[in-house]
Amino acid sequence: MAFELAPLPYAVNALEPWIDSLTMTIHHDKHHATYVTNLNKAIAGKSELEAKSIETLITTLDAVPSDIRGAVRNNGGGHYNHTLFWKILGAKEVKRPGGALAEAIEKDLGGFDLLKEKIESAGLGRFGSGWAWLVLNGGKLEIVSTANQDNPLMGKAIAGVEGKPILGVDVWEHAYYLKYQNRRADYLKAFWNVVNWDEVEKNFKVAVNG
Repeated sequence: MAFELAPLPYAVNALEPWIDSLTMTIHHDKHHATYVTNLNKAIAGKSELEAKSIETLITTLDAVPSDIRGAVRNNGGGHYNHTLFWKILGAKEVKRPGGALAEAIEKDLGGFDLLKEKIESAGLGRFGSGWAWLVLNGGKLEIVSTANQDNPLMGKAIAGVEGKPILGVDVWEHAYYLKYQNRRADYLKAFWNVVNWDEVEKNFKVAVNG
């Protein structure tokens, strides 16, 4: 099989009390697993697609046969998005970014408090299901959002936005509904308690150097 579901990089209860263990179990073991299964089904037998990395696959959707392009877009996006999401979470003592990322946030977005406000606003403003993102676009940090499992790497023609994802927040109801019900705003505020800024800073460095 071309793609596999990696285990969570921490225990399912590691993000308590902000994200509950049942949500994490269902979200990872059911929802993310389904994206991986359906992506593999869509590209089965197409060796040129199976050989690609997930990043390459979702950035070259125009090279995917039209009859499976929708499935690859949705499930490939779901696999990439969730893989990034799990990595940038983790109950850490450090609750804010540092170093070059902190400097870029200050310069491009007006500081950490404004970053949080803009991410929360993007998440709340996303009608239905989707994601809020911190991206590096043209050497500058921006806040954008995408519908469903679209990703800024897919580009404006497909996702409506572009950029290299640094941080992503899942605002599909399955990410928060068991604990927060319809209170998406509460979930978005709780999110900041479980961001692993070390991983976000790594994403930033890769984006800058890539």
